[in-house]
Amino acid sequence: MGQQEKVATSLAGTVSEEISASLTAVDAELARRYPGDPGTRQPVHTVYVPGDVFAPGTLRSWGDQALAALDEHAPDAASFAAVLGIPEELAGPVHDRVRAKLEREPVEDLRIDFEDGYGPRSDAEEDEAAARAARLVSEAYAHGTAAPYMGIRMKCMEAGVRDRGIRTTDVFLTGLMEAGGLPEGLVLTLPKVTYPEQVTAFVRLLEAFEKAHGLDAGRLGFEIQIETSQSILAADGTAAVARMIDAAQGRATGLHYGTFDYSACVGVSAAYQASDHPAADHAKAVMQVAAAGTGVRVSDGSTNVLPVGPTDRVHEAWRLHYGLTRRALARAYYQGWDMHPGHLPTRYAAVYAFYREGLEPAAARLAAYVAKAGGDVMDEPATAKALSGYLLRGIDCGALDTAEVARLTGLTRADLDAFASPRRGDLTVTAP
Repeated sequence: MGQQEKVATSLAGTVSEEISASLTAVDAELARRYPGDPGTRQPVHTVYVPGDVFAPGTLRSWGDQALAALDEHAPDAASFAAVLGIPEELAGPVHDRVRAKLEREPVEDLRIDFEDGYGPRSDAEEDEAAARAARLVSEAYAHGTAAPYMGIRMKCMEAGVRDRGIRTTDVFLTGLMEAGGLPEGLVLTLPKVTYPEQVTAFVRLLEAFEKAHGLDAGRLGFEIQIETSQSILAADGTAAVARMIDAAQGRATGLHYGTFDYSACVGVSAAYQASDHPAADHAKAVMQVAAAGTGVRVSDGSTNVLPVGPTDRVHEAWRLHYGLTRRALARAYYQGWDMHPGHLPTRYAAVYAFYREGLEPAAARLAAYVAKAGGDVMDEPATAKALSGYLLRGIDCGALDTAEVARLTGLTRADLDAFASPRRGDLTVTAP
């Protein structure tokens, strides 16, 4: 041991106390606005089904149609991998897991649509469809056949359809309450938001419903769908989407990009409306920065190129969808929309390949971080958080197994949760 250093200071203790006191309000504001990721499962996609089309067998039907598409157009691991360009060493694991997923849980998040996918109907017809949706969702959860997340997209808060959207929301939620209560996986989606005041109005609607049924304040959350240019850049030059998150008063759970409405809004020709257009990249980048640290998650949009018809056309659509999904994942958009059962094979193939090809490098880096072993990359706590989040998302969707992650990292699921989300409590790691 060397000579012990003399420690000297020049400032009175009151200086630190005064500085801390001056920042008390900032500390509280940071904690309120930026609580971090909620630490819950995020679905890899959202499937939209019109309100008059949704039926008790819809989820199973989507899985069966997806499996039939695989059987017809890529009946084995080698042919499926060849279509999508999946490396040979991943072909078997990805193919097997995709088929298992389609058999076990084909849809992770379902939205029963009462907006564009449903269109204008008579009030009596929409009332009936909304009540039916509530009954079917309740029955699905009661029978264990529900997707992990389910809910509705109502009409927006614009003047022409506002009353109808409010009524449909009321009919649906009231039906759930009368059938036994709100399921844990309930999700509501508010579309075509242009001004933060529309978010505030929807919050008022949910507050009124909670009070009417004696529910805990804040029980009902919702996603904000970004489909207009005004939601990205307000008239005063500010990022309106950031103000929308604040207007939600802690109820916002996601920001969902609407590929085609947003593209049309900024003047993109129909032939070029896609989730990889520069206009889309700009909008999603603003959404991503606005949501960072708030606990609000960002979802990519969809493609309207459907994998139907002859095998060569199906393969072309699959390659497009696979590429767009991989592109989104690399940009940290871990969720997107799927509009057709034929999109499910490539959604899961892209997601599974993404996590499986990065499993060993991510696990090795995280294990080295925990063991302070270093290696050729010196990672920081923020990177350990990202590595844990990556592995957890892979586990949640079925790309990875808890056992194989534990074997490679020496960490339990609880350890990974603690690294990935401060909301899980104090970090306690069981080192290898």
